[in-house]
Amino acid sequence: MKLSPSLQRTYSVARKEVVHIRRDPATMFFALAIPIIELFMLGYAIDTNVRHIRTVVYDQCRTQQTAILLRSFETSEDFQIVGEVYSDKELHEAIVSGRAKVGIKIPEDYSRQLERGQSAQILILVDGSESSVAGEALNVGNAIALRESLSRVLQDKPLPVDARPQILFNPDTRSPNFFIPGLMVVMCQMMASMLTTNSIVREKEIGTLEQLFMTPVRAREVMIGKMAPYIGLTFMEFIFIALFMRTVFQVPIAGSFFTLLLITLPFILTMLGVGLFISARASSREAAGQVVMGTMMPSIFLSGYVFPVDSMPWIFRQLSAIFPTTWLIDAARGVILRGAGWKELWLHCLVLWIMATIALTLSTLRFKKQLG
Repeated sequence: MKLSPSLQRTYSVARKEVVHIRRDPATMFFALAIPIIELFMLGYAIDTNVRHIRTVVYDQCRTQQTAILLRSFETSEDFQIVGEVYSDKELHEAIVSGRAKVGIKIPEDYSRQLERGQSAQILILVDGSESSVAGEALNVGNAIALRESLSRVLQDKPLPVDARPQILFNPDTRSPNFFIPGLMVVMCQMMASMLTTNSIVREKEIGTLEQLFMTPVRAREVMIGKMAPYIGLTFMEFIFIALFMRTVFQVPIAGSFFTLLLITLPFILTMLGVGLFISARASSREAAGQVVMGTMMPSIFLSGYVFPVDSMPWIFRQLSAIFPTTWLIDAARGVILRGAGWKELWLHCLVLWIMATIALTLSTLRFKKQLG
C-alpha cells in the first residue's frame, strides 16, 4: 500500500530519528537504565513509615513501673532506646548532637504519684528538626501514655468506645505502593520532554535542522516524525517500570492497566509538545536542559508525588491543577491501588487531552514561525 506524500515525509523524519537514537547509546541508557536505577533507590531507600526512632532515657525513679513504661515504648517499634543518661545536661546534649531524636525523662516521684492515685508526669523531649519524626514521636508517645492511663483507671473493664480503623487499598502502608506509581509518571515526564528537546536542539547545533526546513517537509510533519519514536520509547519505559513494580516490589495492580495506558497517551503527547516548544526557543542543549529541569521541579513538588495536594495552601492547590503530572499521578494511583476505572477517571483523561491539544498547537505555531 502506497503512502500519501505527507505520510511518506513524516515516515522519513521518524526513521531518521530512530537512526539517531540507535547510534546514541547515551540516549538508550538514559531512557532505560536511569529509570530502573532510580526505581531501586526510591523503592528500597525511601520509607514514609517512621520506625525505630533513636531514644535516650533519663530514669530518676528506677522502679518496676518505670521498667514497664519503657518496655511499652520499645515494643511499639516506633522507639529504639539507644542509651541511658544521668543528668538533664546529658539528655539535652544527646538530642543536640543527633545521637538521639527523642529523650524520655522519668522523675523520681513517678511511682509514688501512681501509688497515691495521683497524676504522674513524664517528660518527652522531641527533636523537631525532622517534622515527620517529630510528629510520629508525639503521636505515639501520647498514645502510650493514654493507654497506660486507661489500663490503670479501667483495670479489667472494657473500653466504652472501641474504634477499629481499617486501611483500604494499602493495608500495610508500604511506601513503594505509594511512591512507585508516581515515579512512573515523573520518569515518563522527564524522558519525554528531555529527549525530545535534545533531539531538536542537537540538529540546531550541527546545522541539519535548517537543511530539513529547506526540504518540502512541513512543520507538522517534522513534529510528528520527531515525536513518533519517543512516544514508543516512553511507553516502553512506562511498561518496563510497571513490570518491575509488579514483580520486584510486589505492588498489586487493582484496576485495568490498559485503562492507565490510554490515559497516559495524552500525558506523553503533552510532555512531547512541551519539549518541542522548549527546543524551538533554546539555542543549546545546556540551555534546553535547564529549562526542562525548571519545569520538572514544580511538577514534582506540586503534583502530589511527594506531598499531598490537600495539605497545601489554597493557592498551591489551584496551581497544582495546571500540571499534567498531577492528573496522571492521581490516575495511576487510582488504577493501581484503588482499582478505579473510566467512571472515576474520565475527567483526568479529558483534562490531559485538552492539555495535549494546547501544548501541540503552541509547538506547531512556534515551528511555523521558525519556517517563516
